[in-house]
Amino acid sequence: MQIFPRSLNRLPAIVAVAAALLGGAVTGVVWYYFSPSNTQVGYQPHQPVPYSHWLHAGQMGMDCRYCHANIERAAHAMIPPTQTCMNCHSLVRTDSARLAPVRESWQSGDAVQWVRVHRLPDHAYFDHSVHLSAGVGCVECHGRIDQMEVVRQVHPLSMSWCLDCHRNPGPHIRPTDQITNMDPSLSGTAQPPRSLQPPQTCSGCHR
Repeated sequence: MQIFPRSLNRLPAIVAVAAALLGGAVTGVVWYYFSPSNTQVGYQPHQPVPYSHWLHAGQMGMDCRYCHANIERAAHAMIPPTQTCMNCHSLVRTDSARLAPVRESWQSGDAVQWVRVHRLPDHAYFDHSVHLSAGVGCVECHGRIDQMEVVRQVHPLSMSWCLDCHRNPGPHIRPTDQITNMDPSLSGTAQPPRSLQPPQTCSGCHR
């Protein structure tokens, strides 16, 4: 006597198809929503001092290199020391409550605890000086900093995003005397140097 109906013979196939569809859907969701485009782009941490890049770099036209003075010579862009802030603010807005942490830092000698916005994983190697000397402007990776009241990350800085530029650097190259100019129309206006061969192998960025 048959206990189970014959239709149950199709159950394993149905379960297998459902599992495959569910697995594909989960993989797709994780692949897209857990990518750097969604987990990093838009990151905008609260800073201990409400520093406005829109005011300083935009309205006042301060060059990026005044605060990040080492970007043309070093692999990492330094966070400006309190001395840099006090060069101006020992005379300008000396009683501003918003600048109290800067004055306290100047008096105590303890650095302001700025929160880093653009951070690459430890296994990725990036050299600011190499990119700037090739004519890659600040705006290419950091966006229109001069229009940001609070700095946020606008590009994913993922491996695929970097490789897109390495494979075709021409549209991102500008005259080297315009690297800190935030005008995006300057990108692609300079011929890449003949020697410019951005690495596309693993060892280029994973050393």
